[in-house]
Amino acid sequence: MKASSQQQAPGSGVAADPSAATPAAGVHAPGSSADAEAAGSAPADAEAAAAPAGTGSVSPELLHWLADAHGVGTTYQGWDGLPHEVAPATLIRVLAALGVQAHTDQLIEHALAEAELAPWRRMLPPAVVVQEGTPVQVPVHVRNGSAVRVSVITEDGRELDAPQQDIWIEPRDVDGVTTGRATFEMPANTGQGWHTLRAESEGKVAEATLVVVPSRLTTAAPLEERRGWGLATQLYSARSKRSWGVGDFADLAELAALAGSRGADYVLVNPLHAADPVPPVEPSPYSPSTRRFFNPLYLRIESIPELAYLKPKKQAVVHGLMKQARKLNNDSSRLDRDTAYGAKLAALELLYGVRRSPSRQRAFGEFCRGAGTGLDDFALWCAIREDIDAGDPFWTDPAAALGSPLVEKLRIELSDRIDFHRWLQWLCDEQLEFAQAAAKRAGMRLGVVHDLAVGVDLQSSDAWTLKGVLASGVSVGAPPDMYNQLGQDWHQPPWHPTRLAEAGYRPFREMLATILRHSGGIRVDHILGFFRLWWVPAGNSPENGAYVRFDHDAMIGVLALEAQRAGAVVIGEDLGTFEPWVRDYLAARGILGTSILWFENDGDAPLAPEKYRLQALSSVNTHDLPPTAGYLAGDHVTLRSGLGLLERSAEEERIDHNATLEKMMLLLRQRGLLPADGAGTEEERIEALHRLLAQTPSVLLGVALVDAVGERRVQNQPGTTSAQYPNWQVPLADSDGDSVLIDSLDGNDRFNSLLAAVEESIRG
Repeated sequence: MKASSQQQAPGSGVAADPSAATPAAGVHAPGSSADAEAAGSAPADAEAAAAPAGTGSVSPELLHWLADAHGVGTTYQGWDGLPHEVAPATLIRVLAALGVQAHTDQLIEHALAEAELAPWRRMLPPAVVVQEGTPVQVPVHVRNGSAVRVSVITEDGRELDAPQQDIWIEPRDVDGVTTGRATFEMPANTGQGWHTLRAESEGKVAEATLVVVPSRLTTAAPLEERRGWGLATQLYSARSKRSWGVGDFADLAELAALAGSRGADYVLVNPLHAADPVPPVEPSPYSPSTRRFFNPLYLRIESIPELAYLKPKKQAVVHGLMKQARKLNNDSSRLDRDTAYGAKLAALELLYGVRRSPSRQRAFGEFCRGAGTGLDDFALWCAIREDIDAGDPFWTDPAAALGSPLVEKLRIELSDRIDFHRWLQWLCDEQLEFAQAAAKRAGMRLGVVHDLAVGVDLQSSDAWTLKGVLASGVSVGAPPDMYNQLGQDWHQPPWHPTRLAEAGYRPFREMLATILRHSGGIRVDHILGFFRLWWVPAGNSPENGAYVRFDHDAMIGVLALEAQRAGAVVIGEDLGTFEPWVRDYLAARGILGTSILWFENDGDAPLAPEKYRLQALSSVNTHDLPPTAGYLAGDHVTLRSGLGLLERSAEEERIDHNATLEKMMLLLRQRGLLPADGAGTEEERIEALHRLLAQTPSVLLGVALVDAVGERRVQNQPGTTSAQYPNWQVPLADSDGDSVLIDSLDGNDRFNSLLAAVEESIRG
């Protein structure tokens, strides 16, 4: 979500998903939605926008049946614990975003009939995702009585016959043709991977994607034998003397090597997704332009080999740009991404003109071929976006859609600029590879752990290039919760569940494969969105949305397959309110959860560390809370009071906060982690909190870099604009507000003391 928005951003550790306990699309019957348990128990929410013509005569029962048939929840459980109905007009708009018209009973009845016939009109399902070792039967539809052969072409080129099962299904009339359903069982020896399912009958051939995924991701298994810990940081804020005002990939490599020498197993960074190709750029890493490709803002110019071959005058220009950009490192109050990125782009333009060696040119070509059309289309968007603003009507003009004659003409005319943006991604890939190698050389078992944002901006590359698999007319958000009683609209388009399946989940796969290419893990922000997402129709207020269910077996399966292939651990950000089966399901699939010390309670008391989950990444705080030094001091109460974000007096808020702190301090004293007769210094309390966390069974522990240096300012204050608070623009500083550079960490007593305390506590 944009920092300028008044809604809480995805990535927030305090956002609540009131209920994620709904079955996957395709396995429910009309009326069986888990959300429907409380239907009729509360009045419908007020509708913010005028209902489409004819909705007054729509039968609620028919509309609910249709909604359920398409995975749209008709009710939801609010943060108040009460059930709430989704207004009919909202259901109609959400269905419209799914391509289903429901303005009248006649349209609904037609849509219900179409939903029932849709599978029969296809010879094969759009995609089949199966767990390895689990028998799966696939329906095949052909003219009744016709012979049909089904086979699987594996990704390694084998062709396997699928045996037909002796299962009788009554034929039915489909568009005037008597159609039968044959049932085939998938071969057991395909192996994990991306395969092709093929059916042949009467000269007709149909193909579908068959994905065989691991039943359980095993990459985190070694952590159960030997637990691990690591640093978490916002990379842009972690600068060195060599930075151009913003932390970069070389800084990441240095930080990983430093932490690894202290026993750390990973460095978790904010999403490194690409933003706008030219300044001004969106500061929030959770509102990117694409989730597949990386932000050239993080490139270290001096690490690009071609710099050595630049002519002296141009080298002098780059040196001048570097000298000016490094002055930005002295500002400890606010980062200046636009100036830093502008300087880097000017240098990169000069370096792009340097002739590459034959071996590097071959490597660049191989990278481009491997990335395929996805990279080509992203680079095309970047080239066009250099000259056309994000809000220009061009981006929504059907005549300017990807693949149109106009855009293909631009692809030819802008070929050099397209090549430039492909080259930038190649450089990002090289420098990320180096950072991961540096982490592994330092002894880290995981290395770099990336963060996957919930979605992309509505005016983004992905919104344009992936339009065919995204839903239009809606955006993702969250219903009202205790932190934001008006609900949230993150202004991000969701995947269209059906179209994504019809695409064989390829865009999802390619995104994951790119992120995992040089990493040891991935944190999935709001992983509950793989089960369902809150869709807000355009024109509606955030509270007037509805949950849309996804095939979580397929989504989690693809995630597990790509992570297994990359040898990467998956951490799901599963904070919020939801039914236990979701966490149980993720744990059974080998995906770690997330536990935050301040959110783990047992009634009114802090949860005893022994009761924490085994399969989790546990940490003291999150980027939407102040660093621990600031939290202990109650800085967030002062900040929120000054911004007018409190619903009660600052005094009442502070009394509650102090009571929470005292309960935690009591637990620390009981565990012998603080003196029995005192609270200890700020540094002692922070170390005690981390030592307490080390007493949990969680296989991974997280240490925020801000906690290790005494920083007090929060990175993101939900519910504020960039004019109110510098969200995602706070450089790393100490408790006095002075900049802390990576170069100084090796001799930083506070940094070394906290890391030593964590290492000792875990290994001891």
